[in-house]
Amino acid sequence: MTARIISGTQIASEILVELKKRVLRLQKVGKTPHLAVVLIGDDPASLSYVTSKERTAAQIGVRETTIKLSLDTTETKALKIVEDLNNDLDIDGIIVQTPLPMQIDDEKILNMISPHKDVDGWHPVNMGKLLRGEPCLLPCTPHGIQELLIRSGNSPSGKHVVICGRSNIVGKPLAAILLQKQPGANATVTVVHTGTPEIADFTRQADILIVALGSPQCIDADKVKQGAVVIDVGVNRIPDNTKDKGFRLVGDVDFDTVKEKASAITPVPGGVGPMTVTMLLQNTVESAEHKFGIS
Repeated sequence: MTARIISGTQIASEILVELKKRVLRLQKVGKTPHLAVVLIGDDPASLSYVTSKERTAAQIGVRETTIKLSLDTTETKALKIVEDLNNDLDIDGIIVQTPLPMQIDDEKILNMISPHKDVDGWHPVNMGKLLRGEPCLLPCTPHGIQELLIRSGNSPSGKHVVICGRSNIVGKPLAAILLQKQPGANATVTVVHTGTPEIADFTRQADILIVALGSPQCIDADKVKQGAVVIDVGVNRIPDNTKDKGFRLVGDVDFDTVKEKASAITPVPGGVGPMTVTMLLQNTVESAEHKFGIS
């Protein structure tokens, strides 16, 4: 039996419809959520991602301002811009697009963002609150994965979830989210990584397998339990002479073999990817609601 496809594109669209209603409610009390994006340099991938944010924000009525800075911008200037955005009462969310040029310390810049405006959810204060189970702005990709599971009818509650990867962006915060004693979480979580001997011994036990290793098609059907739900976070380019660009995108999961064994699976592209920008905008709306005391 071929796995059911969990479409991140479809679920993201459903959430955006909900967010548009929340934005309209805020506008009735005189507030339009406002996201500020700091873009340093002209990295093509960063430019594409920022354009996607701008387009999706406009779709739901969120105001988006991109502050474009040259590649030689000093760290002092970048810090001052973030400080000014922190102090700007009209700004509800701030992101500094990475990667940053060599002269700027990523951690120093990201830690400068006010936790209340940290819509990426990466500030140490928000990470600490997440671990403790306190309300906070959640990291976008892990929160998006949780929403994919819940909204596709695959709640992690009571399930054994195996996460492949321990990054600060996906693996660690996702484990913290799914461990919480809360609806849509309450899972038994195992984290495996490049230092884990015989990863397959663990992945074959997973009711829900989430793969974020950054290695193309490294998880094949032999490493997956029959009937498992598989979430593929990876996005990798591999050569393909049949494509105009000379490459195609694949995940960390061997989709063609695993789909014949899993009960449900996310595609690449069109799976986890669309959820990240959507959850970024949800955090921006939540930040504005919190400011106005709207639940």
